Amino acid sequence: MSAIRLFFARLTSRKVGADEFGNVYYESRKPMPVYNRPRRLVSLARGLDSSSVPPEWHAWLHHTTDAPLSGPKHPWQKPHRPNMTGTPGAWRPAGHDYSGGRRRITGGDYEAWTPGG
Repeated sequence: MSAIRLFFARLTSRKVGADEFGNVYYESRKPMPVYNRPRRLVSLARGLDSSSVPPEWHAWLHHTTDAPLSGPKHPWQKPHRPNMTGTPGAWRPAGHDYSGGRRRITGGDYEAWTPGG
C-alpha cells in the first residue's frame, strides 16, 4: 500500500487487527454508497505479496465472514505459507537442474508413433 493510501486509510478507517506476518487490516467507518457495506483493506507488510494474507483474513477481506475466522486448529492443518514461486524455497522435483539432481532414465517401454506404421 502506498504511503498516501495508507495515510488516508488511517484517517477514514478503523484498524481491525493484524496477523502473524505483520499485515494490518482496516475497515472504513462509513459504508460504501454503492454496496451499502464498509470497505475492507489490508496494508501488506512485505511489499505487494498478497499471498501472505492467511485464509482467515482472506475470508474477512472478501466479506465472506463478518469477523476474521478463529477457532481451534486441527492437528492436520499446516500453518499458512506465502507463495514461494521464484524463491530458493520453491518446490523442485527430483532431477531439476537447480536441485543438482539427475533425472531417472526412462524405461524402455516407449515406442515413438509413426504415421502409417
